[in-house]
Amino acid sequence: MTVNAAVAAPTHFEAAYDPARVLKSKEFRVLNADDAALADKEANIACAYNPAHEVHMINKPVPTPREGEVIVHVKSTGICGSDVHFWKHGHIGPTMIVTDECGAGHESAGEVVELGPGVTDLKVGDRVAIEAGVPCSLPDCDPCRTGRYNACPRVVFFSTPPYHGTLTRFHAHPAAWLHKLPDNVSYEEGSLCEPLAVALAGMERAGVRLGDPVVVCGAGPIGLVTLLACHAAGCFPIVITDLFESRLEFARKLVPTVKTVTIGRGQSSEDVATEIKKAAGGPLRVALDCTGVESSIRAAIYSVVFGGKVFVIGVGPDEQSYPFGYCSANEIDLQFQYRYANQYPKAIRLVEGGLINLKPLVTHRFPLEKAVEAFQVAADPSQGAIKVQIQD
Repeated sequence: MTVNAAVAAPTHFEAAYDPARVLKSKEFRVLNADDAALADKEANIACAYNPAHEVHMINKPVPTPREGEVIVHVKSTGICGSDVHFWKHGHIGPTMIVTDECGAGHESAGEVVELGPGVTDLKVGDRVAIEAGVPCSLPDCDPCRTGRYNACPRVVFFSTPPYHGTLTRFHAHPAAWLHKLPDNVSYEEGSLCEPLAVALAGMERAGVRLGDPVVVCGAGPIGLVTLLACHAAGCFPIVITDLFESRLEFARKLVPTVKTVTIGRGQSSEDVATEIKKAAGGPLRVALDCTGVESSIRAAIYSVVFGGKVFVIGVGPDEQSYPFGYCSANEIDLQFQYRYANQYPKAIRLVEGGLINLKPLVTHRFPLEKAVEAFQVAADPSQGAIKVQIQD
């Protein structure tokens, strides 16, 4: 950008989705567990977190579509690890900070129920996946102009503070950032296209190729989606790691040919790398870390060949330490990822064509009015949840 985002006037989207429109509306209120609005199917209820680390249901105004917008009745929303992190910790990094009531959710799909002026590419009844990051799209924004819109400094990313998320009943969204779902792709699968987009962005930037031997570090939701995508891309062998044997068992059910490595707490990164290479039958060309954990990334570094690549998809703390000398002497490429760009159409095609089956990832389902209970399950490892879905 050629202007300072901190002092510039709000962009069109920043003004349109200003959280004050919700927080200062007469309809806004935090709901008690027995509030009648929870049973009212016309009420625009949502799930939100706040700076006190509370998660609860709120009531919001029903939106009216503006120029270029549609209203989506959100049918399915997955709970992401970042949603839980904002609730539990109140921030991600130094800039994304929960400072007020903030609606959760950005993995969503739903039905178009109302069109705003100027919308011609969608109609009422269309089934759509919601791309939650809406960049400024201004001509003086280099990332937007060059197609790397995930780097737009003025992006409105729903559920990232201060912008309210898509875990709500009725959501106003720019039509240009909605993706039609084919008839054979469910709302549930449409919502899962968001984590799939994350995995595809990482694989594209990492240059994963047919026949590549790869290791996926971490068998959480993103790791498992990345496993499915690597398998669809023709990678072999594929190794996946995790602390929890139950998650690795889940991975083996998804992709029976995957090799698994259970990491012991306190185990050295070098020893983990040795086990990874043993499981693969040799060093790997690409390591895709889906944890953001320093020890995992270090193990990935030691597991790849000379000239190999370690690509970090996971989100970690502000600072970490890596073996610089080893990376230098072995020409290890270390890369990172911030969200995604231009991945939704590809994700939808892969699901439509049957190359990637996302359905088994959903282990728990809750109705919208029980979203708080869904968050409790998603945040509790003992519940064994992979992907918790909230449906309306």
